[in-house]
Amino acid sequence: MKPLFLYTGPEFGERNDTIDDFRKQIEKKLGSLDYHRLYTSDVKVQDVITLLRSGSLFEDGRFVVLYNAETIKNKDDINELNLWQNACEKNGKNDAFLFLVSDDIGVDKKLENIVDKANKKIFWEMFDNRKEQWLHSFFSKNGYSIEQAAVERILEMIENNTEALRNECSRFFLCFEKGYVITTEDVENVLTHNREESAFTLFDVACEPSRNDVQRFESALSVLQKIMQSKDSESIALIAGLTYCFRTLRTWHEIHENSHPTEFDLKKAGFLSKTKQNQYNAASQLWNSVQTSHCLARLAESDIKIRSIGGAVVENVLQTMLYSIILKKGEPIQEAPLCSEGL
Repeated sequence: MKPLFLYTGPEFGERNDTIDDFRKQIEKKLGSLDYHRLYTSDVKVQDVITLLRSGSLFEDGRFVVLYNAETIKNKDDINELNLWQNACEKNGKNDAFLFLVSDDIGVDKKLENIVDKANKKIFWEMFDNRKEQWLHSFFSKNGYSIEQAAVERILEMIENNTEALRNECSRFFLCFEKGYVITTEDVENVLTHNREESAFTLFDVACEPSRNDVQRFESALSVLQKIMQSKDSESIALIAGLTYCFRTLRTWHEIHENSHPTEFDLKKAGFLSKTKQNQYNAASQLWNSVQTSHCLARLAESDIKIRSIGGAVVENVLQTMLYSIILKKGEPIQEAPLCSEGL
């Protein structure tokens, strides 16, 4: 078995569970592992390969998950990855594993071509009926039942991947005793009134079709403030989440560019639910294809700036980023504006 894997797609929860299950199997087989979760924006591919090649006096194997694999395009980097995996196979060593991960559906073809077919998998967003089954099973395994109407309401409210569903729905277990039947009223009380803000809820208010640009900007600033006040606040993760949303919007524009996609086409591209289709249709009316690319550029710039400067300027960088995206349609601005002065 070659040690290089490629896992792509928007279904974070199922993807992460699959990687974690594989890691546990390797731990049972080898013993303790030197485990790393890395991002291509933080490390060079060559450094990752060096880490995989380096033995440890204290660990029996090495296991690396490298995120944002869609950014790996350099021919030399891809060649080095191929040489490493071929050398591992030739030497008969099965003590180092590298999982390349991307939220996008695909990566650079040169990179995709060096990964064995058996080691590649796209984790598509679940169809609505599968998500409903997943939720019923999730509550049942934890000792609860849930009404069908409550399941449908949850799916309207939460980002459509099982990781988000798991994180949000685990809150019910803190509120009710085992054996309880979750109702739609419970969903409103637990999720609506105590809903944690995230990159996805920020995107929701940023493309709310019933409001004008200024109102959407003010709402986005309010969500941003709540996120920044959270103890778990992480600006880089916030930008990563928004980047995922705008990449998804770019996909929406691409499939609508020269055709009228069918329901099957939309679902094949990851727009499985009517809620998601309506959301990105509304977003496409606010940002055209070119403007979407501009927004992605502003997000990338903000990511670099925060990583290089950090500190007290983080919130100002994020406010400026939202100003550019919502009010300027992704066009750059020279100076950070005061939060909402003059609006």
